[in-house]
Formats: sequence, structure tokens, C-alpha cells
Amino acid sequence: MKDVRILFVLSGFPLRFGMSGEKLKQRLVNCFLKVIYPTLAVANLSSLSSLPAAERSQRETPLQSKRATVEAWLTREASTLQKYRLDLAEQHQKTLALLRKQQTLILDEELIQWKRRQQLAGNGGQHEGGLDILQSWCEKLADLIWQNRQQIRRCEHLTQQLPLPGPMEELLRKLNADITDVISALVTSTFIIEKQPPQVLKTQTKFAATVRLLVGGKLNVHMSPPQVKAAIVSEQQAKALVKNESTNSESSGEILNNNCVMEYHQATGTLSAHFRNMSLKRIKRSDRRGAESVTEEKFTILFESQFSVGGNELGFHVKTMSLPVVVIVHGSQDNNATATVLWDNAFAEPGRVPFVVPDKVKWPQICEALDMKYKAEMHTTRGLTEENLVFLAQKAFTSSSNNPEDYHNMTVSWAQFNRENLPGRSFTFWQWFDGVVELMKKHLKPHWNDGAILGFVNKQQAQDMLMSKPNGTFLLRFSDSEIGGITIAWSRFFPECRLVWNLLPYTTKDFSIRSLADRISDLNHLVYLYPDRPKDEVFAKYYTPPLSKAVDGYVKPEIKQVVPDGDNILDTDAEFELDYPMDVARHVEELLRRPAVNQWSSQQ
Repeated sequence: MKDVRILFVLSGFPLRFGMSGEKLKQRLVNCFLKVIYPTLAVANLSSLSSLPAAERSQRETPLQSKRATVEAWLTREASTLQKYRLDLAEQHQKTLALLRKQQTLILDEELIQWKRRQQLAGNGGQHEGGLDILQSWCEKLADLIWQNRQQIRRCEHLTQQLPLPGPMEELLRKLNADITDVISALVTSTFIIEKQPPQVLKTQTKFAATVRLLVGGKLNVHMSPPQVKAAIVSEQQAKALVKNESTNSESSGEILNNNCVMEYHQATGTLSAHFRNMSLKRIKRSDRRGAESVTEEKFTILFESQFSVGGNELGFHVKTMSLPVVVIVHGSQDNNATATVLWDNAFAEPGRVPFVVPDKVKWPQICEALDMKYKAEMHTTRGLTEENLVFLAQKAFTSSSNNPEDYHNMTVSWAQFNRENLPGRSFTFWQWFDGVVELMKKHLKPHWNDGAILGFVNKQQAQDMLMSKPNGTFLLRFSDSEIGGITIAWSRFFPECRLVWNLLPYTTKDFSIRSLADRISDLNHLVYLYPDRPKDEVFAKYYTPPLSKAVDGYVKPEIKQVVPDGDNILDTDAEFELDYPMDVARHVEELLRRPAVNQWSSQQ
């Protein structure tokens, strides 16, 4: 029977499933006439030896002719079949090339761009966008790859049933290996982190993350839901994992609740694992290099899982690493840890060795990162202006130039950004900037959005701006000398001179006692917000309403800010030179808030 099936194939009349009775009958007749009958005739040659010589000679000639005919036909058909097989293999190779091209487009462009947007979102960039479209592309690609793999495996099976001399078996083996590599790359690359863990991770604090397999539904991985495990690994271990090298230990710390089963959501077709209550119990730090602090040390959360597809036909061990994580043990470390994360998110290049970032970057790149962070923290579209960025450049480079072009080709090192203190200060550039952001987002966001706060103006600039303005004109600027401080600078004219005074900076602690708007309302010295807006027009909507009448015989105390009159502050015996009004302002600065503090203390 096996020989008969082979003859059917060679005859060019293969039997098909679902063939009707009449068609099947006709195909059997054709095959019999074309192959089986001549073949049976050729078989009769072996029985001629028992016949007399004359009769044997008479019968042998036509039988040998038929035998030659059959052999020639078999050779021709085998050659044709081999050609068809090679043509099919060539078509599979072309299809494989197209599938690789499409996979490169999806994985190396679209998915990489999504991951880059996700990274920038850690600095406040635009949301990375949903994964649904990407998943649909990956699923369609997985379907096509799997179908082609099944076709190649079917060709291998047929070739084994009827082997023919030639390169076909080797070609099919290579095609099978190549298409398996393609599907493997797709599966491993689409095991991704949909929701990143926090990049500044405090020990003993709960955190969450979500891992997703984009092709899990299409490949029916959910039929036997795999488990995902999370572990924290060091930068050195991450480098070894990328190189497929074994690491010295499984993790660099202990994460509680670090196992989760992937769940399939029928409505969305997504297969994901939601880690909701993880917490880092302990961390093992490595030896640090030089001036590197604990807030510069990077870790990553490694997620891994194992599963099979196609009825255990292919097995996978998939891994994916989170964005870099900085581990802290106290809130006071948050500021410096955030700087490490911001620098990494802003300047990391795709495909880098974990977690290499440039030590120096151009100033415009710093500006872009700072503006993105500022707008995100403030939840505003009013970002940093060119004038603001010039002020920051002057601070970063200790420069006096007001020309933005002067800074375009200048570079900022990580040490300048957040390792070395600013000249004459006890804090770094980033610490100063982050202090401003914290103050603004907690207490002054509405005033920034209203355009009431200039902020990024130094003392000398404030003096130059106010000296020509009417008496009582004021502006709000960030303190140069204190982290997270803002001061009021205002013009005050005397017969002898014009002065610009600066109040001792307010901080978050001050605004938790009395708001900026109420403090401005308290000070009658302040009349116009620079350049010429009446202060009530700008701040009245934020004033605290007047206190109600006494209740149950008690009068509620009220806090007011008071600044001594200028005539009482100036000491005629002091060694002032009124030609230098900023010297007067610096002397007055220490006295200005004392009445307010004393008054607050007396009312406790």
C-alpha cells in the first residue's frame, strides 16, 4: 500500500481529502493506466526465466521497452518534483525575508519608540500611549510566522516520506531553524513592562508594576497561565544578563510578594501579570567607585517567566528588565536619587549596555530635560522661557552673559549637575532647581500659571528692573542663597536715594502658616506687581476671607505679616553707603521677618 501511495504522488494525481466518488474513481483509473499497469508489466520480466527461449524473447522486448518508458517517466517526474520542492523552498525564503523585515519594523522601531516614550514619561514627558495597536500588529505577525513555520515543517515531513537526492533536506532544516528564531525573537521581545515600578524605590515601601506578553493570547499561552517572578539585580548583574552570562547570585536584595500568575482578559485579549503589593525588604549594595554616592547606584527589577507554545512544541524562558531604579532608605535621599533617574531617562541611548549614560551633554539637552520635568511637576503648559533658561545657564556656568547663543555649544557634566556644589553655596545646581520645583508645586502653582511669578531673576536683575518703576512696585524671585526659597523684591524711594529691598526668603514652612497671597495683602508697601499690575487685581482671588464674628464669646486670633517701616530700620549711625543700595538691602534682610515670627510665637 505504501508503494501504491508513492506511485500516486509520482503520477501527478495525488489523492485529496474530500474528493467526490466519481473524481476519485477517474483518478485511480488514470493512475493505473499511466503508472501502475506499466509497472506491473515490468515486474513480469522477472518471471520470464521459466519460459522457453523463443517465447521469452518474444515477450521480453516489449516488457523491456515498457520498463524503460516507466523508468524515464519516473526520472522525469522525480526531477519535476524536486524542482517544485526547490521552488517552494525559495518562496519560503522570500516570505521569511518579508516577515523579518516586518518584524524589524515592529520590534526595532515601533516598540523601541514606545519604550523610549515610556522612559521619557519618567521625566514628565508625554504619555507613552497604549499598547493595543502594537499588540494587534504583533499578534498578526505571530500568526503569519506560525503558519509559515507549520508549512515548512509539513514540507520536511513530506520530504522524509519520499526522499530524493539533492540539497532539499538541508534547505528545509535551515528554514525551520530560521523561522523558529524569528518566532522566538518575537515572543521574547514582546514580554514587556507595561507599568514600570517607581524609579526611586524606598525600602519597606509598597510598590506596583505590570508585565504583559503581547502575543500571549494569539499563541494560547493563557491555556496554561505562566507565573512571573520579580527580583532586583545590580547594574553589574544586568550587564551579565544582556550578554547571556551567568550572574554570581540571583538577586541583590529581597522583594516580598514577588510572584504573580499571568491573567488573560477576554474582553481586551491581553495576557498580563499585575504586581500590586511588592516591597523591597533589603538591598545589597556593591562597592562604589570614587565619589559615587548611594543615590548614584543603579539597580533594575528583573521579571522572568517560562512557558511553551504549540502544545509544548516550543519552550521559552523570557526575561525583561525595568528602567534603572535607585534605592533609598530615607526621604532625604529622594532629591539626589531623582537627579540620577532624570539624567538616565533623558540621555540614555537605545540598546545601550546597562546602564551607561554620557558624562557630559550639551546645554540645550539639559534645558529640554529641565523644562519637561518642570511642566510635569507643575501640571502646566507654561514651561521655562528663554529668559528662565539663560538665568539657569548663568547659575550652572557661573556666567554673566545674557545671550542664549553663548550657551548652545557648552556642555554640562554630571559633576556640575549634581555632584559639585555651586560656587559659594552648600548645594548643587540640581538641588537648587529641585527645591524650586517642590516649593512651586506645593504652594505657588496657581501664581505661576497666572504669570505672577518671574522666579528666575537674580538680585542684580531685580534691582535693574525695579529702579525705574513707581514706588511700591514688586516682583517675586527665587532665592539664590536658600534651597526652595522665594523672596519679594520691591522698590522704595527716599529723598536721599532709591532702594530695592529683598525680603528674607519664604520657604514651604512659611507658606504652611500663611499663604503668599495673604502675605502680599498684609504688606501695604507692595502696590504694583511688576511691571504695573495692581496687586489686588492679581492676588485678590487667593486672599483668605475675613474671619467671622466671635463664636461662644471667643474671638479667633488672626496672623498678619508685618514689615518695619523703612525709617525705623535704617540706622543713621551704621556704616552704610547709600550709593550702594544693595548693601542696605542685605543689612535690612535679616530684620524684615522678625516681627512676623515674634507675632506668630506670641499667639501660640
